[in-house]
Amino acid sequence: MPMNVESFNLDHRTVAAPYVRVADTKRLPHGDVLTKYDVRFCQPNVNHLEMPVVHSLEHTFAEHVRNHSDDVIDFSPMGCQTGFYLLLAGEHPLEEVLDLVAAGLQDVVDATEVPAANEVQCGWAASHTLGGAKEAARVMLARRDEWAQVTA
Repeated sequence: MPMNVESFNLDHRTVAAPYVRVADTKRLPHGDVLTKYDVRFCQPNVNHLEMPVVHSLEHTFAEHVRNHSDDVIDFSPMGCQTGFYLLLAGEHPLEEVLDLVAAGLQDVVDATEVPAANEVQCGWAASHTLGGAKEAARVMLARRDEWAQVTA
């Protein structure tokens, strides 16, 4: 019987990170559509991003990617520390989403600071690494040609 959480129904042994895939699409009562993308940086159960890297990627990507699309609703980390969920309004061709992710990651590489990494705007301001976020973004970008392929 399928589970309620989409990712719990995904066989994590069969995926080949990095990739970007549609994880879920919801049609809301008034006709609006939300699409959730699985933006996977690391191979599940093989490696993961350290929490300060996750935290800095979340802040930096989430802040800057909105400069590229008004459809961005959220960018949130997975608890397993292998990737993020990108939530967009509407439905988009996958290539458009891949370009959006690439633009956001390039913004991370180009960043000079982690946005809102202070005690006023962040709940754990000491847990950041801009260098770690930049390196994770560079590694992900270097494998851009693999993002559309979810399984080996």
